[in-house]
Amino acid sequence: MRVLVVEDETRMAALLKRGLEEEGYAVDLAADGDEGLFLAMENEYDLVLLDAMLPGRDGYDVCRTLRERRRWAPVLMLTARDGIADRVAGLDAGADDYLTKPFAFAELTARLRALLRRGSTERAPVLEVGDLTLDPAAHSVHRAGQNVDLTAKEFALLELLMRHPGEVLSRTRILEHVWDFAYDPSSNVVDQYIAYLRRKIDKPFDRDDVETVRGAGYRLRAARVAASARV
Repeated sequence: MRVLVVEDETRMAALLKRGLEEEGYAVDLAADGDEGLFLAMENEYDLVLLDAMLPGRDGYDVCRTLRERRRWAPVLMLTARDGIADRVAGLDAGADDYLTKPFAFAELTARLRALLRRGSTERAPVLEVGDLTLDPAAHSVHRAGQNVDLTAKEFALLELLMRHPGEVLSRTRILEHVWDFAYDPSSNVVDQYIAYLRRKIDKPFDRDDVETVRGAGYRLRAARVAASARV
């Protein structure tokens, strides 16, 4: 099994390398985020052990970039921070597990074995409608090859529309799926977020694919998006 260890603390990196090699792993080392990203893109690894706090490009950015570039090797994030927000940030960036320093080496190897059993293929499929793509695992959206930054609610709304291209979704259905609680059905929050979404995925690209169906709801016009992609 080949493991990439991205760790800027020389002593920690050496300890991890020696310990993992004693466990039978082949280990490559990277001392910063840029080197780690380069090695992970150039080689096939079974696991990536990634320090969160690195000079220059940090571990969160490395992990996020790997997922955006369709690199799905399991990532175990290491950090000296033990706050919930830090753990959430790592998992949201695409990490599979999180371990706080200092840690017992036996726990590290147990977590690595668990990640190996899980494998690198359990990823949500990338959604594609014409030239619009949404990657649930990497939490990224691209249109015509350009990155589109969305808020969490905008992302959830677009994901729902892209899972049902060409289908009219009522405001009630959108409310129940995206907001996930008994929201006031008379609220105009859906209309507001549809407007936000149009300003980000349609207007900059001279499109109007998020369609209002009067008296019924909204839909993403699959046929028209696909046609635009062929022009």
